Amino acid sequence: MYSIHFEADKQLTDFIQQKVDKLETFYDRIVDGEVYLKHNNDGTATKTVEIKLFVPGTTLFSQEDAPSFEAAADAAVEAMRRQLIKYKDKQTAH
Repeated sequence: MYSIHFEADKQLTDFIQQKVDKLETFYDRIVDGEVYLKHNNDGTATKTVEIKLFVPGTTLFSQEDAPSFEAAADAAVEAMRRQLIKYKDKQTAH
């Protein structure tokens, strides 16, 4: 987990790690993953969470903005969950 230009506290990293770990229940062949946390400097107080998951043959990516890292993480994990299910369905269809 990478926090860009700030130090994420343990509570936040544990919360996000717990959310991301649940993704493995939807697809058990995840090779590796990266999570990036960023404060947006565009005049708004939004925060961005990016999730990159490496699965055999491709990389899945989701990015969400929200007023808090927790809300952004929830949205990014949900988007990633949908991608994993779609990817898994494609794999089993072949």
